[in-house]
Amino acid sequence: MSALIWFTVGVALWHFTVFVPDKFWGGIVGAFLGAVVGAMITGFIFYTASGDSMGDADLVTLIAAIPGTLLGLAAIYAIGARAEARAA
Repeated sequence: MSALIWFTVGVALWHFTVFVPDKFWGGIVGAFLGAVVGAMITGFIFYTASGDSMGDADLVTLIAAIPGTLLGLAAIYAIGARAEARAA
Protein backbone atom coordinates (compact mmCIF):
# COMPACT_ATOMS: atom_id res chain seq x y z
CA MET A 1 0.00 0.00 0.00
CA SER A 2 2.88 2.37 0.77
CA ALA A 3 4.32 2.01 -2.73
CA LEU A 4 0.98 3.04 -4.21
CA ILE A 5 0.95 6.15 -2.03
CA TRP A 6 4.53 7.06 -3.01
CA PHE A 7 3.67 6.63 -6.69
CA THR A 8 0.53 8.73 -6.33
CA VAL A 9 2.40 11.53 -4.55
CA GLY A 10 4.96 11.57 -7.36
CA VAL A 11 2.25 11.80 -9.99
CA ALA A 12 0.32 14.45 -8.05
CA LEU A 13 3.32 16.72 -7.68
CA TRP A 14 4.37 16.06 -11.28
CA HIS A 15 1.20 17.80 -12.43
CA PHE A 16 2.63 21.10 -11.18
CA THR A 17 5.49 20.95 -13.71
CA VAL A 18 3.14 22.57 -16.19
CA PHE A 19 3.95 25.86 -14.42
CA VAL A 20 7.73 25.46 -14.94
CA PRO A 21 9.52 26.17 -18.24
CA ASP A 22 9.95 22.94 -20.19
CA LYS A 23 13.66 22.32 -19.79
CA PHE A 24 13.26 18.84 -18.36
CA TRP A 25 15.49 16.16 -19.85
CA GLY A 26 13.12 14.05 -21.94
CA GLY A 27 10.36 16.65 -21.74
CA ILE A 28 7.25 16.00 -19.73
CA VAL A 29 7.84 12.23 -19.78
CA GLY A 30 11.28 12.73 -18.27
CA ALA A 31 9.74 14.90 -15.57
CA PHE A 32 7.16 12.18 -14.88
CA LEU A 33 9.82 9.51 -14.53
CA GLY A 34 11.98 11.74 -12.32
CA ALA A 35 9.08 12.51 -10.00
CA VAL A 36 7.92 8.91 -9.67
CA VAL A 37 11.38 7.37 -9.29
CA GLY A 38 12.40 10.02 -6.74
CA ALA A 39 9.25 9.45 -4.71
CA MET A 40 9.68 5.68 -4.72
CA ILE A 41 13.35 5.84 -3.73
CA THR A 42 12.96 8.20 -0.79
CA GLY A 43 9.80 6.49 0.38
CA PHE A 44 11.55 3.13 0.35
CA ILE A 45 14.64 4.50 2.09
CA PHE A 46 12.53 6.11 4.80
CA TYR A 47 10.51 2.99 5.48
CA THR A 48 13.55 0.73 5.42
CA ALA A 49 15.33 2.98 7.92
CA SER A 50 12.30 3.25 10.21
CA GLY A 51 11.63 -0.49 10.19
CA ASP A 52 7.96 -0.23 9.22
CA SER A 53 6.38 -2.72 6.86
CA MET A 54 5.28 -1.85 3.35
CA GLY A 55 1.65 -2.45 4.28
CA ASP A 56 1.57 0.27 6.92
CA ALA A 57 0.17 3.55 5.64
CA ASP A 58 -0.28 6.80 7.49
CA LEU A 59 0.38 10.50 6.95
CA VAL A 60 4.13 9.94 7.28
CA THR A 61 3.93 7.66 4.22
CA LEU A 62 2.78 10.62 2.16
CA ILE A 63 5.31 13.03 3.61
CA ALA A 64 8.21 10.62 3.00
CA ALA A 65 7.69 10.80 -0.77
CA ILE A 66 7.61 14.59 -1.14
CA PRO A 67 11.36 15.30 -0.83
CA GLY A 68 12.21 12.55 -3.30
CA THR A 69 9.72 13.86 -5.81
CA LEU A 70 11.18 17.34 -5.60
CA LEU A 71 14.76 16.04 -5.78
CA GLY A 72 13.91 13.86 -8.77
CA LEU A 73 12.29 16.75 -10.60
CA ALA A 74 15.21 19.04 -9.77
CA ALA A 75 17.75 16.51 -11.05
CA ILE A 76 15.92 15.96 -14.34
CA TYR A 77 15.47 19.71 -14.76
CA ALA A 78 19.17 20.38 -14.10
CA ILE A 79 20.23 17.73 -16.61
CA GLY A 80 17.88 19.15 -19.23
CA ALA A 81 18.90 22.75 -18.63
CA ARG A 82 22.59 21.82 -18.86
CA ALA A 83 22.00 19.90 -22.10
CA GLU A 84 20.06 22.84 -23.56
CA ALA A 85 22.83 25.27 -22.62
CA ARG A 86 25.46 23.06 -24.29
CA ALA A 87 23.37 22.84 -27.47
CA ALA A 88 23.07 26.62 -27.73
